[in-house]
This record gives sequence, C-alpha cells and structure tokens, in this order.
Amino acid sequence: MLKYGVTHRLSTAYHPQTSGQVEVSNRGLKQILEKTVGKNRASWSDKLDDALWAFRTACKTPIGCTLYKLVYGKACHLPIELEHKAYWALKHPNFDLETAGDHRKVQLNELNELRDHAYENSLIYKEKTKRIHDSKIKNRVFNVGDKVLLFKSRLKMFSGKLKSRSSGPFTISQVFPYGTVELS
Repeated sequence: MLKYGVTHRLSTAYHPQTSGQVEVSNRGLKQILEKTVGKNRASWSDKLDDALWAFRTACKTPIGCTLYKLVYGKACHLPIELEHKAYWALKHPNFDLETAGDHRKVQLNELNELRDHAYENSLIYKEKTKRIHDSKIKNRVFNVGDKVLLFKSRLKMFSGKLKSRSSGPFTISQVFPYGTVELS
C-alpha cells in the first residue's frame, strides 16, 4: 500500500455509508432486481447473476464505458454471438509468439489508457455534478440580531407527520466565519 501511495480505510458491513461507490453500485443492482423479480420476491437470488451481468455490461455515464470494458479492455460479446460463431470468434490464432507478445503489450497499454480516460471522465462528471449542486445553494448572510428559525433535520426519526420541523424564533447573538452562528 505504501509503495503505490494508497491510503487504506476500513469499512464494516454495518456502516456501508463509508464507501459511496459501493452504495451507488448496490442501488443500481437493487433497481435492476426490482424490475426483473416482480411480485415473487423470493426468487431474487435466481436473478442475481443476470442482474450482475446487466449491471457490468451497461454503459456508465460517469466513466463513459462499461465496467466489463474497464476490466478486460474490450467490449463484451453476448452468449448469442458465441453461439452463432461471430467473425471475431472465427479468427485464426496467431502462433508467432513474438508477434503475439507485442500485440499483448499493446493491448495492456491500451487498457491503461482506457482506465486513465475513464478516471478523467469520472472527474469531469463529478465537477459538473458539484457545479449543478452548488448553483442551487442560496447564500444566506446572517447578521447579529436577526431572528431565525432552527430547522430540525432529524425529525424524521420520530413519528408525527404534522409536527413542525422548525423551532424558534431564535436571535443570532454572534456570527463566526464560514457561516457558523450562535443562537440565543
């Protein structure tokens, strides 16, 4: 880990929120399973392999390619193509070891370039998403003496639909940098 500069953070199964990418992947798999399983939810384990195949071969917008292509460096061929002996399956193997080795090196370099490109696409996608999110945030300027209501974001843990989610009014007694305020 130290050799490649990787920081290792532990995550338990009881706290999966620490890995956002896993949460997104699980949500995608869950949506596929919800569409394919139907009313008899007991058969979800039978459909899991198909759902994983569909998830891995679907093009992901943030990276601009499929997960299959990201791992293997080529587009996946469906089983039906194998059955009908597509053109790519009929090619004769190259028995010249030197040429085959050179070809494999080129393939590995292309795979690294593909992964770098997917990483760059992911960064661009995240920047766009952040820009859209930040554009919807309204900047509020609070001054000492202003009257405000305090929003209770944790009210959903308690029952009662008609309970007010805000309390107050409170008076701002002190304003700190970066938007932090002291209420009285």
